Amino acid sequence: MSNKAPGAAAPLETPKYAWAVLFALYMASLTATLNMFKLPPVIPDVVGAFTGIDYTSVGNLMSVFSIMGFVLAIPAGFILKRFGIKLAVLFSIGTVMLGAILGAIAASPGMLSGGMLFAGRFIEGIGMGLVMVASPFAISIWFPLNNRALPTGLWASCVGIGNIVPLIVAPLMVGSGLQSIWWAGAIFAAVSFVLFAVIFRMPREDEMPAAPMPPAADGEAPPSLWKGMSNINYWLIGIGFGTYNLVVMAMLTWLPTFLRSEHSGGGPAYYTAAAAGMITTLVMLASIFTGPTGGYISDKLGRRKAVVLVVYAVMTLTLLFPFSAAPGWQIPVFMIMFGIFGGPIAPILLASVPEVAKSPMLIGIGMACAAVCQNLGMFIGPTLFIRIVNAYNGIVETVTEAGVAETMNAQGWATAGYWMIPICIIGMIAVWRIKVR
Repeated sequence: MSNKAPGAAAPLETPKYAWAVLFALYMASLTATLNMFKLPPVIPDVVGAFTGIDYTSVGNLMSVFSIMGFVLAIPAGFILKRFGIKLAVLFSIGTVMLGAILGAIAASPGMLSGGMLFAGRFIEGIGMGLVMVASPFAISIWFPLNNRALPTGLWASCVGIGNIVPLIVAPLMVGSGLQSIWWAGAIFAAVSFVLFAVIFRMPREDEMPAAPMPPAADGEAPPSLWKGMSNINYWLIGIGFGTYNLVVMAMLTWLPTFLRSEHSGGGPAYYTAAAAGMITTLVMLASIFTGPTGGYISDKLGRRKAVVLVVYAVMTLTLLFPFSAAPGWQIPVFMIMFGIFGGPIAPILLASVPEVAKSPMLIGIGMACAAVCQNLGMFIGPTLFIRIVNAYNGIVETVTEAGVAETMNAQGWATAGYWMIPICIIGMIAVWRIKVR
């Protein structure tokens, strides 16, 4: 092991075992995102199966998953320090598995308990809140700074993949019963739990020499939580990030339902359940590719704020169309446009956090502030959107001999989509006020 000073040392090499650790972290994080996004493709089926659960209730069912995300965002660092990464992540996977099992029992034909389903979703969200903080921290430990961008980018794709897979697979499984989807989530969590328990460990000294902490400036006190949280730029980044997540979660939650349901103004359903899921995946498929590209462009131009404002503005304009365009090629095209221009927003804003930090030791607090706003947006988005839909009579109930039939009033849904535009404008104003290049 070299004894050279850090400034003179050659870039550290990545230990071979770090890639095995990345795989374990990816599976753990994917467990959380798969279980989070298994609900949107089957919302009409849940409404039809559970007595007392309507579309507004399902909005709450989606939002409840994110409660613990913003509750745990700030204390997550203290939890990791107290219990360690491995124990914290195993606990996270275990809670997701427990919540999925409760959901599977609740969705069984002989049970159909809405209360148990809500409890299961809440417990699953506990795991999401911890693992999404622990994983980037573990990557920073295993991968040296000069080799960290690629593994971080690969890990971040778990959100897109976790959304895409349920949209494709869940409509195919629903014929076997809703409980089969929840059981699949629980089984995946069990596999991830075993893999993480076997694979993950902290690096040995010969694998990753401990990097020195950034030196404090003369007279600088140890990092203070309150001092870090008083940085207005952290919260401006958080508002921009949170409004983006609010809109994205509203879209990803409700677009499959809108596309596969019967429409009072346009006749039968626009698409089959499988086709509706495939169209919605276009948002995340596009963003997986444009997210890293946007970050690269902002690095090369040296202008993060300008790049974010441009793509934010174009993404906002696309909200004029998804719930108002006629069925056919228009909706898929607008979904791709939404993903292309929305994809770079998150990585560029998160890359801005270290640049507005007043001390390197306060960067973690900035990331926690961003996570609070992110999860708050994810909590508000699904339930706010469906309430706007209901306020404009977007769901029409008709009593027939067979029971109550529900159809979608396209104009009500289009209006809810339009309401997302001023929310995006709030995010753009916050980004414009950030003191970053």
